[in-house]
Amino acid sequence: MSRIFELLIAGAGNLAAYLAAHVLLCLLPAFFIAGAMAALIPKASITRWLGRSTPYHVSYPAAAAAGSLLAVCSCTIVPLFAGIYRKGAGIGPAITFLFFAPAGNILALSYTGSILGLEFAAARFILCLLFGIGIGLIMALMFARDDARHDAQTDTLFATQARIGIEATGILLALVGLLIAGTLQISPLGAKLVTMTLPLSWAEAWQAKLVAWVPFDAAKGEEGVSVQGSLLILLLALIAATASKGLENIGEGANRWTWITLGLASATLLTAAMRITASPGGLQISITGRVLAVGIALWAVAHYGRRLEPEDRQAWLWETWRFVKQIFLLLLAGVFIVGILRQLIQPEWIQSLTGRNTLSANAVAVVFGVFMYFPTLVEVPVARMFLDLGMHPGPLLAYLMADPELSLQSMLMVAAVIGRPKTLAYVGLVAIFSLSAGLLYGAWVDGVRAGWLLLGLTAFAGLLGATLGWMHRRQVAIEPTADQL
Repeated sequence: MSRIFELLIAGAGNLAAYLAAHVLLCLLPAFFIAGAMAALIPKASITRWLGRSTPYHVSYPAAAAAGSLLAVCSCTIVPLFAGIYRKGAGIGPAITFLFFAPAGNILALSYTGSILGLEFAAARFILCLLFGIGIGLIMALMFARDDARHDAQTDTLFATQARIGIEATGILLALVGLLIAGTLQISPLGAKLVTMTLPLSWAEAWQAKLVAWVPFDAAKGEEGVSVQGSLLILLLALIAATASKGLENIGEGANRWTWITLGLASATLLTAAMRITASPGGLQISITGRVLAVGIALWAVAHYGRRLEPEDRQAWLWETWRFVKQIFLLLLAGVFIVGILRQLIQPEWIQSLTGRNTLSANAVAVVFGVFMYFPTLVEVPVARMFLDLGMHPGPLLAYLMADPELSLQSMLMVAAVIGRPKTLAYVGLVAIFSLSAGLLYGAWVDGVRAGWLLLGLTAFAGLLGATLGWMHRRQVAIEPTADQL
């Protein structure tokens, strides 16, 4: 019984650490961006680049290019994925975007290069790009009929929208700027501009109590809860208490709870951008460059939001709230379960099972990536730790391919957007491609000649091409039946 209690405490602690650490500056802007894409962007603006009828040589590179600019984790990318998919993006390009953004974005690749070496970063980029496009193509062919029905549904949902206005463009750019300001790790944003210390004697004792409640090992990529984190959790709880009153019936017009909710969301983002630490003298608060950048972005969002037509503003807030209801509770459940599983799966097991580049070692690495989820970029120093402890570079790459994509919470969230059959297919494809990436790179590290590796990669590409061709011919053969539907 005590063991069960310990596991429940571990799940709650992991959830608290997640909410306190990085759900805010990434996830809150992502939900508002997704809502804006669904409510304010005409379908043609999405389908021009990512639609199911767009030529492959345009839509898939465009999806990867869009993902490369977003330094976000697997949880944050799901609302953005949901936004473009709901607006009419084809399942294939949308899946490529979903796959490539967490693992192949510029920041993740540059950080990988600095910690694990340029060769490792290059392998991660090339294989993420090729395999991300391959997974998207397979998904597009596997679910072509569903994709056609989805395309028709978006025609019905968004038939009245013809063009994107200046106000909507301004909101989207400001929200993307907010996301970048909150996540980009550069010295001007992290620099302290003003520091003050509030004489709060209880701050240090409160921090010690938080550490006792949520113990953590930073060397394993675990996160605790700081005084600042506990304040952020309180603000999130207040948002949860007011959002249903302010956004559930937003179609009837904004009320005071609407503005309270939006004000709390803004305050939460600004608080997350600060540096608040407990010290012997009290509570030290530092205003950083990130606070300034986030403040400017929030001002821009408010400026263009006020200029929207009331019905457009209400549609934007409703779509945002709809995405939150659809996704956020599943995210919380997934994070809680992962916290429990992390106590059951010991890193030492992984180290002993992944010392060689074998199929079983790469499979273990992929499974490890699913259940030992780390926030964006944290997986890289954790990978460095495993490499130093004896993990083979091949399984290590398989882990780095799977960890940003297949976290338990992200799978639950994706299933809420596209359904379980498509999610199961996506998870299976990511696992297979991650295994293949690990085996290929591991063989390269072990000294297998480049010619043999090229031959193996060519054979893999040929098999993939043949599979895609067979699926395409099969789809064409049943297309009349689909038309009848």
